[in-house]
Amino acid sequence: MAIVRPFKALRPAEGKADKVAVLPYDVMNRAEAKAMAKGNPDSFLYVGRSEIALPEDVGPYDPQVYAKARETLIKMEEDGVLVQDEKPMLYIYRQIMDGRVQTGLVATVSVDEYLNNKIKKHEYTREVKEIDRINHFDVCDANTEPIFLTYRQQDEIDRLLNDFIKHNKPSVSFISEDGISHFCWAITKEDLIQKIVEAFRQIAALYIADGHHRSASAAKVALKRREQYPDAGPEAEFNYFMAVIFPDEDLYIMDYNRVVKDLNDLSKEEFLQAVKDKFSVQKQSTDLPFRPESKGHFGMYLDGSWYQLIAKPELYQDKDLIDSLDVSVLQQNLLAPVLGIEDPRTDERIDFVGGIRGLKELADRVDAGEVVAFALYPTTMDELLDIADAEMIMPPKSTWFEPKLRSGLFVHKLAD
Repeated sequence: MAIVRPFKALRPAEGKADKVAVLPYDVMNRAEAKAMAKGNPDSFLYVGRSEIALPEDVGPYDPQVYAKARETLIKMEEDGVLVQDEKPMLYIYRQIMDGRVQTGLVATVSVDEYLNNKIKKHEYTREVKEIDRINHFDVCDANTEPIFLTYRQQDEIDRLLNDFIKHNKPSVSFISEDGISHFCWAITKEDLIQKIVEAFRQIAALYIADGHHRSASAAKVALKRREQYPDAGPEAEFNYFMAVIFPDEDLYIMDYNRVVKDLNDLSKEEFLQAVKDKFSVQKQSTDLPFRPESKGHFGMYLDGSWYQLIAKPELYQDKDLIDSLDVSVLQQNLLAPVLGIEDPRTDERIDFVGGIRGLKELADRVDAGEVVAFALYPTTMDELLDIADAEMIMPPKSTWFEPKLRSGLFVHKLAD
């Protein structure tokens, strides 16, 4: 059973959505966020990355940052940039990228279902990032960004949402700077809301696609609120957090690639010889990037040339769900034993590049001073769901979803 609930969203005023909506807070650095928001006072980055409005010597986790986020969120509502709905609703958020459509339900979901693992996870979180969003949600008294959830597709939910879309015009429609189309609808009819809620009750589980830190932080803020307000009932707003929930068939996972700063004191020749212990290595005859087209194949950019690596079959034999992932095969048979990167979560010699940036980004990074890059075949949705069902944890940076949800289109206040 999956519990979804309508809520009174704080949303951009008519005609403001394209100015307010921004990429998630964690896909850009401070300088990039400041450049994106420049000249647009309605940008939601002034909430999600409020340090951009403060002096450069104010760190991203300084208490001033969270106070500024709250101040800005309140001002956006007072100025009419954001307007709260008067009654609880469900919402639909549709995105179209390169002709591919993903359609999700915007609702609040149960903190208790998250705590009881009925909302399933597949990644560990880092404490510093959790604390950051705990402070942000707590001080803002709101879930300022939704969690990206998925479920195994169900025909009845598809029918209900698509039929509504067919007969109703969107309240929001715009194309963002990256060419992605965004549409939003508000569902106000009580009978349809109940049908959708009931249809989700037939879903066995929800899964976190993206947003493990936000969901963990939202749950911890809820636990804090329960201590602060012991007389509040189970229906209190803080016992739910905001999510956009997509069927698994709609979602697209891109490659999540690796760049390493050095060869661990090996010469190029020594490194290539070590790689050949576990992979066949073929230098490409052209300058075109090598994009893996199947599991077990990897691209490698080194010293101005692209190589194709093919993992030897024994690397996949008798492996469990985690160890048979390509990210695990690369980590366990090359990054750790050859390059000495034992913990990619903490090792500063490795960086991760989302597939949306393209393979040219890997070559550019190496040509600019880093030493070797690896292009991976994407993790599949079936792999993600199976691992979450088995209550196992993926290696860090295993999945990169596109398109990203835009922040600022929906805000969930924790106090009604």
